[in-house]
Amino acid sequence: MPQAVPHTDIRTDGWVARLPESVQPYVLLARLDRPVGTWLLLLPGVWGIELAAGRSQEQRWELILLFAIGSLVMRSAGCVVNDIWDRDIDAQVARTAGRPLASGRVSLGNALVLLAGLLLIGACVLLTLPFLCWWLAPLALVLVALYPAAKRVTWWPQLVMGFTFGFGAPMGYAAAGEKIDLPCLLLYVGTILWQLGFDTIYGFQDMDDDARIGVRSTSRLWAQQARGFIACCYLFATAFFFLAAFIARLNWAFWPVAFVATLMLGRQIVSLRTDRPALCLKLFKNNVPYAMMLALAFALGRYWA
Repeated sequence: MPQAVPHTDIRTDGWVARLPESVQPYVLLARLDRPVGTWLLLLPGVWGIELAAGRSQEQRWELILLFAIGSLVMRSAGCVVNDIWDRDIDAQVARTAGRPLASGRVSLGNALVLLAGLLLIGACVLLTLPFLCWWLAPLALVLVALYPAAKRVTWWPQLVMGFTFGFGAPMGYAAAGEKIDLPCLLLYVGTILWQLGFDTIYGFQDMDDDARIGVRSTSRLWAQQARGFIACCYLFATAFFFLAAFIARLNWAFWPVAFVATLMLGRQIVSLRTDRPALCLKLFKNNVPYAMMLALAFALGRYWA
């Protein structure tokens, strides 16, 4: 009887397989083969850029391009930091045992060199942004550095991830509006709750291994009330997004598109099955088109005449 293949999101085929073997582990370490995380970091920044007032559309496109570059390198840097922290844990989890650091394909020293290069590129992007973003950036770096430790001390590492990954929202708003105000804060809170929801779905893939090795997670904490918990996260996130749009005085075009986006979240809740890792990964990835739809809603709400 053939042996079951462990569930994993690591892919070594496709365009990665055509790269030199010496390069492949670094591409995998930086997650360049899996752009979902980059999108989930970038799109809240786009929400912030489109929600804020005071910039022309041409200037906003320039900011979005800068944020795209910054999101790519900072998400990769975050993955390197995470894998450095978790290399011993990853080696014990079926889904992550093949990661370059956990498997020994990349040394700790080389991972640190890659991290330094990514942070240097990120710093260059930061220098092109308004001065307020310079003040916010150190806080973002602290969150990136500390997030991997959360699972060792709290049952809420997914919430810490929301604060970390969601930081693009206030950064985008500050870059476009050069201020931090109530709509910005509401957008950030909504982003944190949304990311708490989808990262909890993502964590359902690892519950058995996490329980075996003693890793805490929001997914394990709420496994018995998973659908209700995710529904609450998404419901309150949507409420904060809508309130931010209302206070920022977006026009009527925001609302029908945002409603369609909300239905996309509802479909995730209905479809959720915590005992099906592949489905959980699919639902997690579905947050990219949701975030794109909400970005469209913010853009139309700001500019539709």
